[in-house]
Amino acid sequence: MKQLALGPLMIDIAGTRLGDLDRQRLCHPLVGGIILFSRNYENPGQLQALTREIHALRSPFLIAVDHEGGRVQRFREGFTRLPAMAALGRLWDQQPEAALDSARQVGYVLAAELRSHGVDYSFTPVLDLDYGPSRVIGDRAIHRRPDAVIALAGALTAGLRDAGMASCGKHFPGHGYVIPDSHVELPVDDRSLDAMQDDLLPYRRLDLDAVMAAHVIYNCMDCNTAVFSNIWINYLRNDIKFCGVVFTDDLSMQGARVVGGMLDRVDAAYHAGCDMLLVCNSPDAVGEVLADWHPEVDPARGRRVEALLPRRAAMDWQALQSDPRYRAALETIARLMA
Repeated sequence: MKQLALGPLMIDIAGTRLGDLDRQRLCHPLVGGIILFSRNYENPGQLQALTREIHALRSPFLIAVDHEGGRVQRFREGFTRLPAMAALGRLWDQQPEAALDSARQVGYVLAAELRSHGVDYSFTPVLDLDYGPSRVIGDRAIHRRPDAVIALAGALTAGLRDAGMASCGKHFPGHGYVIPDSHVELPVDDRSLDAMQDDLLPYRRLDLDAVMAAHVIYNCMDCNTAVFSNIWINYLRNDIKFCGVVFTDDLSMQGARVVGGMLDRVDAAYHAGCDMLLVCNSPDAVGEVLADWHPEVDPARGRRVEALLPRRAAMDWQALQSDPRYRAALETIARLMA
């Protein structure tokens, strides 16, 4: 096992098992984490073997996934199907206390199941407000009202922490208002900063371990997307007083092309103040960055990311199945999904 500090890049792999090139790249000093996708999953046993091998290569190292529930749940067969976050918002409108309990139970199951298979971290909760017409957020959003988002995301985060997992609020400073999907387009939000205060409230009120910045241009602040904007990252640090990790969204997305090629993107995002940079779905670009990017790495940023790693052992899958808390949570989720 190689003992390396956490580098600023989070990369991915193509398949369900590591190849020689994957092992070489994961051990590169610029790499500090891996994000898994549905293509990396066959079944629970395969996932367990994959994460075990990755953790044997590097320590410390962050294994992450986008596993929110609803449309964005990377591992399905063998995992509990989790509701879209909008289901919690609908329950909030009828039974707020039941919604808070359900949110915490969803967070617990989400985190406990991932951790029992060797996955350290999920990029959740979504804090974007549900303005309605967004092509990418939709029912991933909890609610239109920031008070509901704050309450329910806070409960879900508590559930994550019950199972030993840190949180990640996204997409800072708010992706719910714009219509275009930043995976395939470059959204522009033309509102004033005053008009965005509802979107910013969850980031001010919640105790988050990390945030993920959005590939959206906000004309009130900058001509760059938030990922590349030191104005937005400084606002997050100095005005909102956020001390945790700042992730980029995937730098291969269409919304990231505003600054040029991949070397320009990783350099711009790192200089803007992002701590960990996601380069996904572009293996050639990963090779280019690892060969040709030579940043002056800030060790303090790596230590911030390292703080996201679980601090206690996960419950194994067999023990989890007989855990009363887990079984009760499954019943709550079943009612929510009905």
